[in-house]
Amino acid sequence: LQLLELGGSVEEDYIRIARSFEATRQRCCRLEQDGHRAHEQLARVEAERAALEVKLKHARNQVEVEMKKRHRAEAELEKQERKLQLVLELLMRELWGNEALSREQCSVLSSLAGWRLGAAFAPVRRSSAVDESCQSLLSHSDISYDRTEDDV
Repeated sequence: LQLLELGGSVEEDYIRIARSFEATRQRCCRLEQDGHRAHEQLARVEAERAALEVKLKHARNQVEVEMKKRHRAEAELEKQERKLQLVLELLMRELWGNEALSREQCSVLSSLAGWRLGAAFAPVRRSSAVDESCQSLLSHSDISYDRTEDDV
């Protein structure tokens, strides 16, 4: 009798253990599927990140090229402004000593000379297409050209 009573509870215990194993197996299957999905998502995100890094590298190179072009253009502008200033000064000197120029020409030269003199004492001019009157959060001086990340 004790053996039968013991046997009955053992059978229930086996059933509970089997159900627990089945629940654990199902949970493991779900976790394995989740792991596969996460791995696929990771591969997609890494591919996207690599593509974005390539775009960033190209953008950095383009910014560097454009900055060099801008500096060359500004240097050329300053050179041409100096030449113009010298020509205007020469014309103004001759203007005072020579009455061959008409009043209209004198007026134009005076106003042009005054404008150029005012521009000569102003800070270095920048392209009017770019507003540099206030600090930008993305100013070109804040751009990092760290090449160590490019090798990654």
